[in-house]
Amino acid sequence: MKFKFNIFPKNSKWRKTAWFFIAVFIGMGAFIAKEAELTSYLSDDPQACVNCHVMTPVYNSWMRSSHREWANCNDCHVPHNNVFNKYYFKAKDGLYHASVFTARAEPDVIHMKEASQEVVQQNCIRCHIQQVTQVKYDGWLDNHRENRTGRQCWSCHKQVPHGKLHGILTIKTNLAPLPTDQEEAVIPSWLAKKISEE
Repeated sequence: MKFKFNIFPKNSKWRKTAWFFIAVFIGMGAFIAKEAELTSYLSDDPQACVNCHVMTPVYNSWMRSSHREWANCNDCHVPHNNVFNKYYFKAKDGLYHASVFTARAEPDVIHMKEASQEVVQQNCIRCHIQQVTQVKYDGWLDNHRENRTGRQCWSCHKQVPHGKLHGILTIKTNLAPLPTDQEEAVIPSWLAKKISEE
């Protein structure tokens, strides 16, 4: 028995039009994937987060934190129970972020959703389990024994690891670690002029 895979019959008058739109759809998808640097999000490189300019202050505050030496963005912000859950969560969260940023609907201060809070809390405990469970803190931290793993870590550690400045309004005072367009100069013309004069 011979099986023929034929999407559009040869005698169909819509065949060329259908193939044209399929090619346009694939071409646009490939172009958007390249422009969005889609493959960079599969890595654990923190600079992938700065593909979106809104994350610049968050990245810069992390760069100046003690966590920089020990944890990257994915160490804190994605689950680590299995690889499928990790990439599912990254994809779900990333699509949400992309839709918000594409629609220019980002809030001035970015707050974690409930699912993200749970993941970050689990990762704090995963890395700091010895500090969380030490009984020596019982004497000088209120309700430490009762709230060892139930209290959100950032309810006390508000500056860790992202510091004080969280708003989009801080972007004008933050420089991205990588220029967003490699072909254009990132140095303002007035500064380049001053540099050449010296």
